[in-house]
Amino acid sequence: MPMAGDDIVAMIKAAIPDAEVELTDLAGDNDHWAAVVTSAEFEGMPRVKQHQKVYAALGGRMGVELHALQLTTKCPA
Repeated sequence: MPMAGDDIVAMIKAAIPDAEVELTDLAGDNDHWAAVVTSAEFEGMPRVKQHQKVYAALGGRMGVELHALQLTTKCPA
């Protein structure tokens, strides 16, 4: 079962409260998403750790309920 975009955003924001999340449904099927997550918490953190933090926010749903997530992380300008 696909994961709703609102649920993905809510889970990321629950784990990273200052996060701004831009979510795009890549295939129109609620199953292939692209996310741009911006947070001051990423400051000084290697990109791999930034991505791990976002994936951790999804609580193990990646690869199960959430089939694909193209992820971009960045710090606020």
